Order: sequence, then C-alpha cells, then structure tokens
Amino acid sequence: MRKGPLLAICLGYFLVILDVTVVNVAVPRIGAGLGAGQGTLQWIVDGYTLVFAGLLLLCGGLGDRLGHRRVFLAGLGLFTVASAACALAPNAGFLVGARLAQGAGAATMVPASLALLGALHPEPGARARAFGVWGGIAGVAAAAGPVLGGVLVWGVGWRTVFLVNIPLGALAIWLTVRHVPATRPRGERPSLDLVAQLTGVGAVAALTAGLNEAGGRGWTDPLVLGALAAAPVAGALFLWLERRAAAPALPPRLLTGFRFPAALAVGVLLNLGFYGLLFLTTLYFQRHRGWDPLATGLALLPMGALVAVASPLSGRVAARVGTHIPAVAGLLTGAVGLLGWAAVGPHTPYALLVVPLLLTGFGTSFTMPSATIAAMEAAPHEVRGAASGAFNAARQMGSAIGVALFGTLAAASASSAFYAGMRLAAVIAAGCFVCGAILAGLAGLAGLAGLAGPAARTMPDVGS
Repeated sequence: MRKGPLLAICLGYFLVILDVTVVNVAVPRIGAGLGAGQGTLQWIVDGYTLVFAGLLLLCGGLGDRLGHRRVFLAGLGLFTVASAACALAPNAGFLVGARLAQGAGAATMVPASLALLGALHPEPGARARAFGVWGGIAGVAAAAGPVLGGVLVWGVGWRTVFLVNIPLGALAIWLTVRHVPATRPRGERPSLDLVAQLTGVGAVAALTAGLNEAGGRGWTDPLVLGALAAAPVAGALFLWLERRAAAPALPPRLLTGFRFPAALAVGVLLNLGFYGLLFLTTLYFQRHRGWDPLATGLALLPMGALVAVASPLSGRVAARVGTHIPAVAGLLTGAVGLLGWAAVGPHTPYALLVVPLLLTGFGTSFTMPSATIAAMEAAPHEVRGAASGAFNAARQMGSAIGVALFGTLAAASASSAFYAGMRLAAVIAAGCFVCGAILAGLAGLAGLAGLAGPAARTMPDVGS
C-alpha cells in the first residue's frame, strides 16, 4: 500500500466519522450553554448525518465527472470551514446550520476517498488491504469520538470538539495536495439530474424530521404525520426519476443481482442500531446517572477497545472465506451486546455494562470492513464513485434514522419513561443486527457469494 496517499485520505475520513460520535458526549453541555431542548439537540446530532446521507449519491457522481481528488479537496475544505463555524456558533439555530454545512462537506469527501483508494490500488489484494484500513478507521474514529469529546468538553468546553477539526483538516489538505495524484474524470460528462437528487434528499429529510419531531409533538401531530407520509412518496418519486435520468446518481446496474443491494441493507441496519443506541447511552450516563463528560467518555471506552483487533481480523477472515462469514459473526455478536442494554436501570452497576459495550464494539468493528469491501468489489470500476456514495448514504441514513427514532422513544424527561424507551430501543437495535445477520447468512447459503464477489475469495490476507 502507498502510505502517503493512504494517510491523507484516511485522515479526512477519520474527521468525518469522528464528528458523528464526538458530539454525542458534548450534547448535554451544548444544551445547557445554548438553551437547546431535546428536539434541537437531536437536530444538532442528526442534521449532520441527514445532509451527509442525502447528498452522498449526488457527490459520488460528482467525483466520477470532475475528478475524485478535486472533489475530495473541496469537501475537506468545506468541512474544515464549517467546523470553525460550529465552534463559533452564537446560538443553537446557527449551530444546526453549521452542522448541516459540515454534513455537506463530509458527503463531498467520502465517496471520493473510496474511489481514490480504488484507483491508487488496482491490484485486488492491495485494494482490499486499503479498504480494510479505510473501514478500520471508521471504527477507530467512532470509538475515539466519545473519549476525545469527553476529555475536551470536561477540560476546556464543548466548542473544542469542533475546533480540533481545524488543524487536522488543514493537515489532511496539505497531505492530499502533496501525496495524492490527480485522477482523470470520465470521458463523458452528462449533466446531473438535480431534480431527482433533491427529491432523494427530501425523502431522507422528511423521514428524519418526522421521527425527530415526534418526541416533542407526539406521533399524531399533523406535521409529524405529514412528514412521515411524504417520505415514502418522495422516495418512490426519486426512484422513478432516477430510472429516466440520463446520468443517474444511482446507476441501475448497481441494483441488479443481490450483492450490492445486500451490502446496502447491512449498512443501514448496522448504523441504525449502533449509532441510535450510542446517542442514548451518552444521555443515560450524563442526564440520568449524573456523570460528567470525561467519565462518560471513559465509560464508553470499552466499546472501542477491540477495534484495533476486530477490523484487521475481519479482513483476514473475509480473504479466506468470503465477507458473509465475518458479517454474520459480527452482527450476531453485536446483537447480543445491544440486547444487554435492555436490562439497564438507574442503578445498574457499571461492571455489568462492560460486557455489552465490548460485544457491541467488537461486533460493529468486525462487520464494517467486510461490508465496505463487499460493496466496492460488487460495483463496476467505472461507477465506484457512485457505489461509494450509495453505500455510505445507506449507512448515514441508518444513523440519522436511529438517532431520530431512538431519541424520540426516550424523549420523556421522566426517569421511568426514559428507561422504558431505552429498553425498547435496545431491542430494536438488536433486532436490526439480527436481521442483517440473517440477510448475510441467506446470501451465503444461496451461493451468491455473500456480500462479496469471487474476487474477495481469492484476495491475499488483507490483515497482513
């Protein structure tokens, strides 16, 4: 693997995933400092993933047309500037807007990063190792987020969770300019169908908005019902428009067969369960157990303790037996860990929570590299930017839905209602992981190469 380009690309991706989780620990302090209620706090967390998910398909196509390095640098620059705006936010509304801009930068950056890795590592074995490192970075960033956020919020203040992105973003830009070669765009450049793309963004936004607002307004509120009804209509219209587009952001060939759609489904289910419950655990430790941000970050440390082992181990197993084996094993392991939170209460000893945290972190980290490899290996080379956008859109859509839904289930201020909602959320999260495992297992039994193609079975050891 080429270390210079790999470091530059992975540093940018690290910042993107870090900002999914680093804010969770800061949420209570942000609420106190800016006078934000539960619904607004969910938007501060979810606004980022909402725009991230909604724009990924569009931005994946941009890289194929304009050149992936150019698009990656543009996204990295926007993300860094938006991080500075978050740190300087004078009120909650401004912070939500800045978080939306961060999400746009992340959506611009991520599809280009995967496509760049594919172009820089044409050999299947080297490409698999690079994708394994890229997927492992996601686990490291997700695990580091709560701990880093806890230290920064406790030691300095909540604004530092955004300030830390500025020097790291500048370093990533410098490394990219220095080490990552420019890529040639596709020969033909048909115009983007912006109407279809905006319709897709509207579908994700309507679903997230409906789930977010249900906690404060109630499930029968006209705004909530209207948003939840509009989401599937907009989604169906998006698919209809995409079929007729000259340059669809979601090329029809990606959805033929079983391999790529299965990877999309696993991405949604994995992130919905993991990030949705992670949002609740930070509220649990700080609001209902009275722990400070540092203690909360340290409490969540076991969740990421095994990332360094799980991610490369997943690549080793995938190289030998196919990606459906680590996907099934990881999802079932994570499901057991998530289900452990169904027994949580106001006085549950922390020692009893360590095992669920370990199992959840290991299972998620063990699954993600295999799912990433599977999605990219299933896509034709000329549309890998779009495939990366679709796969990451599925993941971030799962995150947005998970935070919105689980936050709504546990939105009540009364302690008993919070714990009832958290237990229901834990059962749903575990169910998502089990459904993903069943899907991956059926794919393997059906002889469809699980979530990966034949190339994955002949790849060298990606963990070496």
